[in-house]
Amino acid sequence: MADVGELYLGQQLDLSTGEDSGEPLPYDRDDLTTHGVIVGMTGSGKTGLAVVLLEEALTSGIPALILDPKGDMPNLLLNFPDFAPSDFAPWVNDGDARNAGQSTGEFAAAQATMWRESSGITPERMRALTSSVEFSVYTPGSSAGTPLNIIGDLRAPSADTDIESIREEAAALVGGLLSLIDVDADPLASREHILLSNIVETAWAAQRDLDLAALIAQVLEPPFRKLGVFEVDTFFPAADRRALAMRLNGLVASPSFSAWTEGAPLDIGALLHTPDGRPRASIMYLAHLSDAERQFVVSLVLARVITWMRGQSGTNNLRALVYMDEVVGFVPPTAEPPAKRPILTILKQARAYGVGLVLATQNPVDLDYKAMSNAGTWMVGRLQTERDKARVLEALSSAAGSADLPAIDTAISGLGKREFVLHNTHDRGAPKRFSTRWAMSYLRGPLTRQQLPALPNLAAPPAAAPATPAGEAPASADASRAEPAEAKPALAEDESPVPPSVASGVPVYYVDPAAPWAPELGAVAGGKRLAPVIVARAHLRYDETRAGVVHREEWEAIIPLDGDVRLDQARQVDVDERDFRRDPPEGAVFVIPSAKLDTATFFRDVERDLKASLQRERTVELFANRELKLFSRVGETEEAFRARCEEAARAEADREAVKLRDTMESKMDRVRAALARAEDRVEQYQADTQTRSSQEWIAGAGALLGAFLGGKSSATSIAKRLGRSASGASSRRGQTTRTRQRLENAQEAFGRKAEELEDIEADLQDDLADLVERWEEVAAQVERLQVGLERDDVDVDEVALAWLPTK
Repeated sequence: MADVGELYLGQQLDLSTGEDSGEPLPYDRDDLTTHGVIVGMTGSGKTGLAVVLLEEALTSGIPALILDPKGDMPNLLLNFPDFAPSDFAPWVNDGDARNAGQSTGEFAAAQATMWRESSGITPERMRALTSSVEFSVYTPGSSAGTPLNIIGDLRAPSADTDIESIREEAAALVGGLLSLIDVDADPLASREHILLSNIVETAWAAQRDLDLAALIAQVLEPPFRKLGVFEVDTFFPAADRRALAMRLNGLVASPSFSAWTEGAPLDIGALLHTPDGRPRASIMYLAHLSDAERQFVVSLVLARVITWMRGQSGTNNLRALVYMDEVVGFVPPTAEPPAKRPILTILKQARAYGVGLVLATQNPVDLDYKAMSNAGTWMVGRLQTERDKARVLEALSSAAGSADLPAIDTAISGLGKREFVLHNTHDRGAPKRFSTRWAMSYLRGPLTRQQLPALPNLAAPPAAAPATPAGEAPASADASRAEPAEAKPALAEDESPVPPSVASGVPVYYVDPAAPWAPELGAVAGGKRLAPVIVARAHLRYDETRAGVVHREEWEAIIPLDGDVRLDQARQVDVDERDFRRDPPEGAVFVIPSAKLDTATFFRDVERDLKASLQRERTVELFANRELKLFSRVGETEEAFRARCEEAARAEADREAVKLRDTMESKMDRVRAALARAEDRVEQYQADTQTRSSQEWIAGAGALLGAFLGGKSSATSIAKRLGRSASGASSRRGQTTRTRQRLENAQEAFGRKAEELEDIEADLQDDLADLVERWEEVAAQVERLQVGLERDDVDVDEVALAWLPTK
């Protein structure tokens, strides 16, 4: 492969015909930082494509965390570079062998031969994968594979973890625990969720570890007096808290629950890399768990991924890949299961940290719209129904307005097994159709728990990385380098070394002066005077029924806060998580605005006014050709739209031309038939004229000879005979003359029909020229259309406070 960052997924096919182009499919692994979706019905080759994608990523040095609800992904370990039948034999399906009319041994030998002769993969490449990557299969709640300590001692995240990550990890833990005891885990509506989340967050924010015993004890005696504005006993009476504690205790007392607290630690860094830096492929095998248990594991694992990634430096390159197979039920469009929130958070934020998420599903209806619209790579295989295809096309039109939907639609309809259509928002070209390469792994289908211990290529579980004790400085810290603090200048009347109170629940950020947009707003590197601004994020939905356009747009802006919020001075920017710091600079001075930052009402008013302003002022421009019933796609240039109109007009002109030619050809066929008949008559009359002329001459000569030689030779007799001959000759000349007249008439008729045929052909050319000219005029009838927003089309996702270093 020419480029270590390029993944070889298979061979490129002609988009329309499916013929092999002879070229490999190019795909840059860093494109996965904007995440991907693999869609395909059962039997489409979806699992094979996922395995190939993971093999390529791992071979290129990218670690993978694999969530496997179905049990297919341990196939990654079935790597047999010797192509020995004895290697295949333990893993072939007896049913496959019976269907092939072979014994298990014969079928294994046939598989080995096929792999050796047809795969096109060298043993060296297969060995390179298993030697450079450590493979592990974890079985939470079971010892069939490597046990995973999912909840263990509930250790607090590291001291430098931001409060948002602590909150999200606590919510995932609590949501999973409550799902195990069949309690509604809605973070906003469930009082059980609110109580437990506050207990966990309070402990972790103070760097205190928990265990389940301590958590249950604090349910009975919470470490705080109020929840919101209510006393704890009012919000959640003691008797009800005791009932919750009993249910949690029953879970902990269950003999099977001990497996959840044993095994390798849930350390994302250790799951992704070996101590010497080699990549790991860590498979979370979940096929043995109930739906609630799967939700618990997935939500907690992904919450830990979020905490881990936020501790990494920003990058545009792929750092790690998270793959989730058969995502149905985890991020549905209408419900809010525990796993949904961390999945959406990763899709939204992980790009900045180089973490890619790939979701696979049999049906696009399985996925929430927000998840689908955040995916930059789509690999679509054969689909079950037209409704599924329509859902995919709808998602593509929103996630990537530049997608060639008609071409994708046509290509999907003609896909075969192991064929996929690739749409990549990083690739400005047309969608690509490809067939997957042969996997290095033997794809035998789902594995049972009992088969896991026998898997080849299994590595030992990772040990926990030692954590730095809370409050302890890193070993590299050098206190001897501390310098005397500079004298601080006197503060202005509106300045304070202490930040003002901010309403509960409102995020607070500190702008990095290196952010691309910060200097334009007056940010200064090293600045310690922090001015308040509003960070606003919203999703806009432009819906134009006539055009069949539904366009969703993410809107982010920095808004000055100078007494009042200045919406008219909002600066739209591309806000990235890397644009903010967790803490203010040392010695920071805060400019205190007159706005009531400590009241939720202030931020609600900002949200309301922002929504009204966006609804009033934001539009998108479309181009329309009403005669052709064509509307542009959002972002399509006028030049491109006019080219599309011209193409559509040419198609209409071609259709009308076909009809016109058919009509004219029918007329010309009738004239040609009449012309042929006239030509036949001309030929007939020409022959008749020649015959009669010959007959007239011969008869005249015969009569003359007869008059002189026949009978009596007296003058009177000869005169009589000459008279009779002259009479007969006159009759014959009359017949000849009439025949010649018929010939002339037939020739004139032939000429008229020939002229009529020429006239029809000339009319056809004139009509075709008029038709082309008319449709050219139609194609040029392009008008502009402004699409605005209605009240329900604006969703304000966040109104936060940020501090901008000005000097």
